[in-house]
This record gives sequence, C-alpha cells and structure tokens, in this order.
Amino acid sequence: MTARGGYRVPERTPDGRRESRTKHGIPAVVAALALAGTGVLATGAPAAAEEIPVPAAVAPQQSGGPAPAELAARVAGTLEGIRAAERAGDSTRPAPEAESSGPSARIIGGKTTTIASAPWMAQLYFGDSLGNSYSCGGTVVAPTKILTAAHCVEGISWKSTGAVVTGATRVPTDTGRTDADGNPIVDFHGGEVRGVYRQWHHSKYDSYSFDSDVAVLTLTAPVKAKPLPIMKSSDSKLYKAGTDGKVYGWGRIGSSPTSPGSDRLKVADADARSDADCKKAYGADFIAGTMYCAGRAPTGKDSTTETTCNGDSGGPLVAGGRLVGVVSWGHVDCSKKGKYGVYAKVSAFQSDIRARVHDTNLSGHDHSADLLARKGDTLYGWVSSAKGTKLTRKYDLGDFSGVNLLVQADLNRDDSQDLVFRVTNGDVYWAHGETGPKRIGAGWGTHRQILVPGDLTGDDIPDLMTVEAKGKAYVYPGKGNGSFSARVSAGSGWDRFSMVRGHGDFTGDGKADVLSRAAGGKIYLHKGTGSTKAPFSARTLVGTYSTLNALVTTGDVNGDGRADLLARDSKNKLWLYPGSGKASKLFGSRVQLGGDWKSYNLFG
Repeated sequence: MTARGGYRVPERTPDGRRESRTKHGIPAVVAALALAGTGVLATGAPAAAEEIPVPAAVAPQQSGGPAPAELAARVAGTLEGIRAAERAGDSTRPAPEAESSGPSARIIGGKTTTIASAPWMAQLYFGDSLGNSYSCGGTVVAPTKILTAAHCVEGISWKSTGAVVTGATRVPTDTGRTDADGNPIVDFHGGEVRGVYRQWHHSKYDSYSFDSDVAVLTLTAPVKAKPLPIMKSSDSKLYKAGTDGKVYGWGRIGSSPTSPGSDRLKVADADARSDADCKKAYGADFIAGTMYCAGRAPTGKDSTTETTCNGDSGGPLVAGGRLVGVVSWGHVDCSKKGKYGVYAKVSAFQSDIRARVHDTNLSGHDHSADLLARKGDTLYGWVSSAKGTKLTRKYDLGDFSGVNLLVQADLNRDDSQDLVFRVTNGDVYWAHGETGPKRIGAGWGTHRQILVPGDLTGDDIPDLMTVEAKGKAYVYPGKGNGSFSARVSAGSGWDRFSMVRGHGDFTGDGKADVLSRAAGGKIYLHKGTGSTKAPFSARTLVGTYSTLNALVTTGDVNGDGRADLLARDSKNKLWLYPGSGKASKLFGSRVQLGGDWKSYNLFG
C-alpha cells in the first residue's frame, strides 16, 4: 500500500493499538412595497404598518458558540502545537512559517496569491483526543458551511476543539501578548473566526483507502466570504484530461517532514489527469469514480515540482469557476517522481454534500429535519430522532391563529429555521432569526400553492415557487437574503393538483424536486432540472396513495441525506416515507410516527 502524504493522524489497528498513517492534511410590525404585477416585495420601501402573528421564540437553534477569546486560544494553541511537533522532528503535520520569514513562492511550486482571488478559502485548526494539533484547508460553500476532507473531521470533536478562519490571506499570528483574562491575543489579519457546532463526514469514508473523503462543517454563525459554487451533476466535462484547474492552500512548502507550511495563501496549477494516468501511478490504491488526479507529475525534486502537500488537505480544486475536487492524499514524499496529488471527486458526492449544505432544522443539533404543526391555534415544534423513527413534541410556539399556509425554509442560508407563512388577507411573510417578519408577497390569498422546494435554478440558493388560481406555476429565484429575482414560468395546468410539495432532492442528482397529488390520490414526481428556462422535466407517476389527506415535506427527516415525505392518512396516522434517492423507486418502506394527528390543521 502506498504511503499517503500528509500529517499524521492516529488510528486504531484491529487489536486496538495505535498506529500512524499519513494524510494531506415575535407580534411585530413590518412594512414593504409591492412590485407591480408580481406580488413580490421590494426591500426597504415603507408601507402601511400592520400587526401579524408570529410564533413565540424557541430555544436557539445554534449555540452562541465559543467566545472570541476561546477561539483565539484554540488557534494559538494549535499553531504552537504544530510548531512544537515540527521542532521535535517527529511530525509531518503542517506548520505556518515564522512571523519573520518572507512568503514562500511555492505550495510545492505554485505561487502566492491573496484571499481576494479565492474569497471562499478557509483555514481549519483543531486537535484530537490525544492532544495533537492539526490544520487543514476548506471551502466556504454557504454562509455557515465549510466543505473539507473527511480525514480532517472523523474522530475529531470540532465543537470542543476546532476553529475556522475565513477572509484572510495569511495564517493567524500569535502576538505574544495576552488580554486582561490571560488569553492570547491573536492577529487574524482581517479574517473572521468561527466555531463549529455540527459536523458530518461521508458515511462511506474509509480511513485506509481514503475513499469518500468529503465532510461538511456547520459554523456557529455565518461568514461574509463569498461561497464557491459546487459543480453540477452535468459538469462532467470539467474532469476531462487536460482541463485547467487550480488548487489553493497554506500547506507545506517542501517534501521534507520538517518543511513549514506557508504563511500566505498559495495557488498551483492542477490540470485534470486521466484515470489511466492515476492508475499507473498508484495501482489499486486509486479508486476510479470517487477519486481523480490532477497536476503535472512530480519530478522527484521540490525545485521542479508543483503539487499539494501536508496541510493542503480539504482544500478545493477549482475548474470552470466551480468546486470539482477536495485535496485528499498523495505519496508520503509529496514530490515523489510520478506520484500525482489525489482528490475526492466532487461529482460522486455532490448530492450528499448538498444535502448537508441545506440541512437546516428546528433543533439544530443534528442533520434531521423537524416538523412544525398547529393544533387548534397553537403551533408546536416536533423534533425528529436521529434516524427518523420518532417525533417528539418539544416546543410550544404559542398562538398562530390567522395563518392559513406555513412553509419551513432557510431563505438566507444562516442555518436557522425560517418560516414562510400566509395570513388571512393574503399577504405572505418571512420570519427569520430575532428580527421581525418581512412581507415578501402581497395579495396571494388565491394562490393554490406556495412552497420553498430548494434550489430550482442551479445556483445553490433556495427559491420560492407558487401556483396561482388558474394553474400557472412560477419560480421566484432566491437571492439568499429573503428577496427574489423576477419570476419565471414553470408551466400551466398545475390546478389539477390538490397539493404541491417539495423540500430538497428526491432523486439523488443534487437538484431540488417537487411532488404533486392529483385526483384519486395519484402522486407525481416533477424532477428538477436546475434550469431557469425549464425548471422541471415531464412528470412521472410515483404511485397511488388514496388514503393520504396531508403531504408534508420538511427535508431529510431520517438524516440519511435524502429528501423524505411525511403524510397523514384517513385514520389520522402520520407516516414517514423515507426517500431512496432514486427516481425509479422514490420511497422505501414507510414508518409510522404517530396515530392521533386528526386535530392538527396546519403543517410546515
């Protein structure tokens, strides 16, 4: 087995001993003005104020996160731990250059650049249970989401040890000074630092083969950095041999185990290689389909090589302006002749990644979608168990009368559950965070359907969809801040459906889909295309479910990365129809979640 280039991560052998392998390492008053002809509202324009119903505040979906001083201490401790290991000469973990040294001209090879050229780059600092310190790269793919490598996440308690820095060209500097409480003062060089309160790595990640080496971290608060778009399922041409690519990172600048990491962000050419090239270099260690190689073959000398090395792990390979690869592994000698850098192939995991990028839920502590439901005039929050086998009523959100439509969403992608709801006069509001609701639609009382199915237009930002009284459907492309671009048509004839629902990707292609219910209980799939011009493919019949009288889509209820369906039947039982991620058979065997849901009159 070829040794993998990167910092050391302790792992358990079958007999439990430790060994080391190497890896790259609120009543409220609102005001707004309707846009003529659409009913969508412009921001910032005042109108007559009115009082509207808002559910009572619930427990914060995100913890406040570590205090800034705690995060600074984590970063300072990690940097010192890396340097200490380097001084001891027994570690290949990446270490930033000393403050006094100038910028290196290499990743290994490559050149220095600035965060302005790669605003989505993130620096990851963390420690393991043995007290070892590490750093990795990562990519901002949404305001609270960082994509990185699974080997930078598995076995790590990111909530208690980790810190993420964005918006900085340079590695943080411990100034050597302390604050009044004795905490180190760290210069983040204009960057933002955040904690992590939720983590995920791919369920099929293999720490021996490095297969499925992708992970997503959820930050304690949004960052300002502009996200990098994730490649689409149709972007296969970006892997064609010779396609121009760039890789970014702060990793080691030489192949020697004691070579320091770079103090400044660097970029290197990483044009795609064929699977045949990679197979020739690594034999059975290379897994075609989930891995790919990029960059010129190393020459055996640092001076003539341009490649990734320790500390670049988790960073992005960018082609065509999209994220196509995640730095994963390579030879232990980063400049070993003929041994390319190996990347996790994002196309193989883009659906799973997107499921975790869009996994906002009410409780916030897991990846499972929860449920809002009204009984009488009171709105309640039901929290799903980790595997979706049980719903527990946890939140009493108070009076929610005067509302006739409710949708759970996250229009601004801040990982806090939003509510989109319609009141009796036909106005539609967006309630989010601790601010008062914002009116986003006026005169929509006759609309048959209003839903937020996810990204229908291919930009990874949630969109709004409506079905008007005469059956015409429209998509309002989201801007990521609760406002929308001009609506586009999604066809006519939608008045034949008594229900239109959707929240996420039902078919496993990374594109949001919609379900509809027609006469006789027939349920259809409208497969999303990701195109503004024609948001859906021709509908296909899923099956006939004549006993169901309520369909609810809040996302991935059982936490497996696939959109699910909740449904109430004529006997008032609530069922989970778990999504399969396959269009050929959309749902697995249903699971009963309760037997007395008759009195619930509004679902999220």
